[in-house]
Amino acid sequence: MKKNLIILLSIVLSFNSYSQITFEKGYIIQNTGNKETCLIKNIDWKNNPTKIEYKISDTDRVKVATLKNIIEFGIDNYSKYKKFTVSMDRSSENLNYISKERNPNFSQETLFLKVLIEGEASLYKYTDHNLKRYFFRLDNQPVKQLIYKLYITSDNRIVKNENYKQQLFNNLKCSDISLSRIKRLNYKQKELINIFVNYNQCKNSNFVNFEEKTKNDLFNLNIRVGLNSSSLTIQNNASNLRNTNFGTKLGLRIGAEAEFILPFNKNKWGIIIEPTYQYYKSKIVTEVSYVSGGKLTSDVNYKSIEVPLGVRHYLFLNQRSKLFINASVIFDLSLNSTIEFNREDGSNLSSLEIRPRNNIAFGLGYNYNKYSLELRVQTTREVLNNYVYWNSEYKNISIILGYNIF
Repeated sequence: MKKNLIILLSIVLSFNSYSQITFEKGYIIQNTGNKETCLIKNIDWKNNPTKIEYKISDTDRVKVATLKNIIEFGIDNYSKYKKFTVSMDRSSENLNYISKERNPNFSQETLFLKVLIEGEASLYKYTDHNLKRYFFRLDNQPVKQLIYKLYITSDNRIVKNENYKQQLFNNLKCSDISLSRIKRLNYKQKELINIFVNYNQCKNSNFVNFEEKTKNDLFNLNIRVGLNSSSLTIQNNASNLRNTNFGTKLGLRIGAEAEFILPFNKNKWGIIIEPTYQYYKSKIVTEVSYVSGGKLTSDVNYKSIEVPLGVRHYLFLNQRSKLFINASVIFDLSLNSTIEFNREDGSNLSSLEIRPRNNIAFGLGYNYNKYSLELRVQTTREVLNNYVYWNSEYKNISIILGYNIF
């Protein structure tokens, strides 16, 4: 299992090299205040960037803008970042590094902050891997961090400094925002956005909700049916008398796939889980001297629920179509599956219980609107995991047709 996960992780990381490069309409504002329309490489930053790539036109060379030479940039109808010098607390929430001080440990930093709400009351976000900090500003006042910090007390209790609630109560004075609501407010993006939206609406302020502009459907449910081409061979290390090649057989598969789109990198990455029913049946009759009547029937009846769990990466072609690549670890749940060895008269000589190991699958597919078509290849699966002297090789290639329900 550990080996499978390492292989899967290596494949996933290698997908990054195939990410689609897109330059989209936007603008930059230089330190001089000059605003310039351009095309910006939109990688839907998971962490706040320190630099961007842009070009003035499709045929222009790619240039780099950094914190040193621009004060703002934005991608039309998508996102906006502004440069501020702020007092920033980077206190860790990792249990090994939690501070013993209640108060923030501020240091001055110059950053691109992501604009979430812009209006009379503005909300900003900074992300650096596991670190998330929110900032706010009223009118043209200085930008301040909303203070939230975990710390450990002298009696080794982990507690929270939730001073952001007091900051919001002091600054967002409005009849629609009660003290009880602020007390219940979590340090979460959605809840903070809602309260800033409510405040701007209460003040009849013109404001922009940038997260509303970029809201996307982040969950897909697909029905998936297909055809398997499967083969199975078994070998006994102590004796080759019952070694059997069951051959390649066609079988149906049917399942449902839940896909969770990750909210960064322009929705190019997703987590997938696809419970699927599959079967493989084959019967081989061989002439053997040690069985009464001289004939041995080897019969495999392999039914299971496969549960692939993995990642998907999209390469967008246009608004309606896209290519995708999958890598999954398959957890296979056998359904009373056996390999039987029977004499010519029908009596049972011996039987083996099928207990499969996990394996890995790779898929390449095409998606058009609600439909998808995928070719999936699995690595070899051991299905006789309980037996010391038996080895097996189950191989499978699938053609899968999918239809998106929602």
